[in-house]
Parts: sequence; C-alpha cells; structure tokens
Amino acid sequence: MRFDGYDTEGFYDEVFDSQGKPRPGADLLIQRVNALPESELQRRQKAAEIALLNLGITFNVYGSEAQTEKIFPFDIVPRIVQAKEWDVLERGLTQRITALNSFIHDVYNDQKIIKDGIVPAELIFSADGFRKPCIGLEPPCGIWCHITGTDLVRDGSGEFFVLEDNLRCPSGVSYVLENRLLMKRTFPMVFDACSVQPVTDYPSRLLEMLQEMAPPGVRSPVAVVWTPGIYNSAYFEHSFLAQQMGVPLVEGGDLVVHRGEVMMRTTKGLERVDVIYRRIDDDFMDPKAFRADSMLGVPGLMKAYSKGKVALANAPGTGVADDKAVYAYVPEIIRYYLGEDPIINNVPTYACWRDDDRKYVLENLDKLVVKAVNESGGYGMLIGPHASKAEREEFARRIKASPRTYIAQPTLALSRVPVLVDDHFEGRHVDLRPYILFGAKSTYVLPGGLTRVALKKGSLVVNSSQGGGSKDTWVLNAEGGPSPESALKEEEGL
Repeated sequence: MRFDGYDTEGFYDEVFDSQGKPRPGADLLIQRVNALPESELQRRQKAAEIALLNLGITFNVYGSEAQTEKIFPFDIVPRIVQAKEWDVLERGLTQRITALNSFIHDVYNDQKIIKDGIVPAELIFSADGFRKPCIGLEPPCGIWCHITGTDLVRDGSGEFFVLEDNLRCPSGVSYVLENRLLMKRTFPMVFDACSVQPVTDYPSRLLEMLQEMAPPGVRSPVAVVWTPGIYNSAYFEHSFLAQQMGVPLVEGGDLVVHRGEVMMRTTKGLERVDVIYRRIDDDFMDPKAFRADSMLGVPGLMKAYSKGKVALANAPGTGVADDKAVYAYVPEIIRYYLGEDPIINNVPTYACWRDDDRKYVLENLDKLVVKAVNESGGYGMLIGPHASKAEREEFARRIKASPRTYIAQPTLALSRVPVLVDDHFEGRHVDLRPYILFGAKSTYVLPGGLTRVALKKGSLVVNSSQGGGSKDTWVLNAEGGPSPESALKEEEGL
C-alpha cells in the first residue's frame, strides 16, 4: 500500500504540500509506509484496533440506543507538526490561558473589564457558565482554570486559528497517551528516528501541578480524581488519569465535609483530601451551593473551598470564559489584561445578539456555520453550505427567538490528513486539541495534543460523538536526534 494515488484535492494537507511532496519531517514516515509489504499497513491498523478494544479505551454516547459504550476510532498514520509551528502555538496558548485566568478572576471580583466597557455586563451575567456563588472567591494561588483543552483548526492557507476554548472539564488527553503507546509499537523505527517530543510525562506533570495547589502547610498533599460515575461519557478517562497518577478515583458518596474539611471515606476511616481534580459539572458539585437536587455532590464543599481547606481543579465558575459568545471577545481580553496582540487568532465570529451581526447571519446562513452557545460535542450546529432549506429556516427561527444563544462563523476549508480507507488513503478534515496545565510555578503545553479526524468523507465535524476518530500527533524536536521516549529503548528493556 502506497501514497502514490493520494490526492489532496486542493485542501491544505498536513502531510503533503500542494505539489504532492512530503512536508518537512514527513518524508521518513512516507518512505516507511511505501516500503511496507502489501497489506502490512492494514494488518497493523487491525492490530491497533484490537489493542484499543482489549485496553477498554472507550467512550459513551448519550442517547445512543444501539450501543452506549464505543471504541474510539483510531487511524494509524500520525499527524506531524514542525517544531517552528509548535513554538508559535505553545506561546499563543500560554498567552491565551494567562489572559483567560485574569478574566475569570476579574469577573468574580473587581469586574474592571465590565466597568471599562470591554465586555458587556449582560453578556457575562447571562452566560450559562457564570456562577453567582463564586463572586468574591479567591482560589489557591489566584488560579481558576488549571487544565484547558483549546481546539485549533488550520484553514486553507495553513494558518492556525482558535476554534473554541474548553475550560471546564476538557476530555481526551487519555487518548493522546494511549495513541502514543500504540504508535511507538506500530512504527518503532520511524518513531525513534523522527525525534518526536514526549507526551508520556503528562500524568506526572498533572499530579505535580495539582499538589502545588494544596492548602498552605500541607507537606504531603492528598489528591483525588472526582468522577460522576460509570455512566459519564468520559469515565474511562477519569479512571485512567487516576490510575496513571496513582491517586484515588472517587465519587460524591466517597467524600464528606467533616469539621470544615473535606474527607474521604476509606476502610481505615476518614482521610483528609487536599486537592480535588473534579470531572463533574459545577451544578452537581454541592447541593447547598448549586443544584439542590444533586445526588452526585458533596454538601458543604463550596464552603470548605471558600475557606481554603481544599483546592479544586478547575475552580467552579470557569465556564463563564468558554461561553461561545464570550469567545468572540477573547482577542480584546488578551489586549486588556496583557497589553499584547493575540499570537493565535480567533476564527472570525458573528455574535447573533448584536443587531448587525444577526442581520448578516440571517442573510448568509447558506455560507456560515452556526453554533448553539451552550451546546458541545458537535450538537446544535448548522453547517450552512450542507444544510437543506428547511434546516436553515429552522435555525433562522431559533436565532430570532434567542439571539444570545447563537454565534456564526465562516465555513473554513479545514486542513486534511491522509486516512486509511480499505486499501488506499483518502483525505479527511482534522482539528487539534492541545492540553495546557496552568500551575502556580509554570505553564505546560502538552506537545501536540489530540488530533480529531472527521472520518466521514467531506464532513467538517470531528467530534467523537458524531463519528469522529483520532490520530497520534507528532511534534518534532528542532534539534533532531532520537525521540526522548524512544520506542526502541522500551522494546530493548532499557
């Protein structure tokens, strides 16, 4: 099986340039694939899928009657990102999360950005992620959002844009780690020769960052991962991260607030918890502070948190900054708090609650992608060029009825990658979700992140719940040399 017949069809391709030549860093991989015996690549793809099945690397799809738990599809050909490109993205993502943390802190405290007229008050206070009980909170080290997954896309010119910020409970990093493990086994020689930046130390960096947040004076902080339970769509990831960090995986029933401190029920009695990596929505965390009917939460947790008895990652209320309507203001937020221009641009965005923007959107629905502000996972979207007249009319009705809850963006010609389809390669659209750890001492951007692939031909929706898959992302070292997490060393037991 070879790349000979592969056609980029005029799209920006992550592996081949417009002349059909390998992009820098991709030539070795292409040579290796082209040199494989007939059917060998399909055999390796099949072996990787069986490994995923055996490892139980799954996710749930809410509302799916046919099969609740699914294997996350994986394509065996990696995506390659050059060191120079990554350097820009790393600086841009660090800049963005720094500004967004300042924004969240300001919103819940001094509200200077509102008073200065940079972001409208009504936009912030009507955001689904805004939490009134968080007003006046001072989280440990002044940090609200510790773990971020920022979605990036590349357009037809090859420029990266920020598509979306995920500041609450971003998922997917477990697939990055498992994909890397599979790829090191699948292409050990190529992986070693390509000098790929490592990702396998993410769990240790995550744990280190969590422990930095512990209340003052705690010498050996106890951290836990808090999951809503086995029916959550990302339960595999919750258990995976807890296992990788070597910390307990707990549910709400395992925790209790006792004498003002958060305690964990164990077979040896109550044990104090210092840091909670929570993977549960704000509304369900504490029935005394948020939804009174929550059966998943811990009564009194917010009171303990506000008194500095326990740290939470991410802090409740961070969702105010990943509201899709607030997203449109992030460039101004960066300029306001940092005095810098954004290193990575937003996708141009029309906020339908603004009269001029709404008028333009309604007149150009056939050219735009419309998104519901409070939806995720590819739900609540209209892809205008691919929609029927009836679908566009329905969205026009929705926008007029509730303009605050919709934004629209141009339909980008998203970049593509080669994907194995039966016995040949075809191009499929991709995005990229890097993960950022924003700690008290440093910021870490996981090299590469999760490349999500729209496996359906022509589709622009990459979400796993919409039939998307994933690829390993290889960020190359500038200086070359063997990959730091060499697969060959592992195979040799070194």
